[in-house]
Amino acid sequence: MKKFNTLDIAALIIWLLPAAYLLYVYPTLPDTVPVHFGLTGAPDRYGAKSEFLIGPMVIMGMSVLVYLLFKFLPAIDPKKFVKYGEPTFQKIGMGVLVLMAALSIEITLSAINKSFKADKLVLPMMGLFFAFMGNLMHNIKPNYFAGIRTPWTLEDNDTWRVTHRLAGKLWFAGGIILAIMALSLPLKAGLIAYMSALFIMIMIPVIYSYVYYKNHHRDKTTG
Repeated sequence: MKKFNTLDIAALIIWLLPAAYLLYVYPTLPDTVPVHFGLTGAPDRYGAKSEFLIGPMVIMGMSVLVYLLFKFLPAIDPKKFVKYGEPTFQKIGMGVLVLMAALSIEITLSAINKSFKADKLVLPMMGLFFAFMGNLMHNIKPNYFAGIRTPWTLEDNDTWRVTHRLAGKLWFAGGIILAIMALSLPLKAGLIAYMSALFIMIMIPVIYSYVYYKNHHRDKTTG
């Protein structure tokens, strides 16, 4: 049984912050508030403020589930490699929790102040999260829950290692670039550039894992 540690206390505080802030400002919310948000974080549907509570509650539920998944991952991982990189997975869980808490607070701010442009912050935050993940990539051990999980990385530990070493460098630099693009470009052009760059960041490690695996095993066969 996992013990409740200092990191869990910090996670609990971060998890509760959006709810505490929402309860504090709820009486001041207008009767009609944004209740649904598009891909960029811009509101695309409005409703009663009682309906507004659903979004932050869903985000809180998702974030705590992800955090608990990564906390207890060593116990449910079939490969049993996670226990060797347990601190990395705990950092990933905390990173997701922080990201979700920030998104929830942004949603509340957009309901209080219509001039607050949440859509200008969501994509940069996601870019910084990719940079955060890139910084951890080289420490992620083979598993079925996080990382570049292709048939070739899951089949061969060496392919997993070199693929994540490449992905770490690519995601860290790419995440910074994504954040800068989202902040500097107009929304429509920025979204197109953002999604294009994100597709490249994801596909390069996937293709590389295939090529490396095939070449690596061809060398083994011919050797």
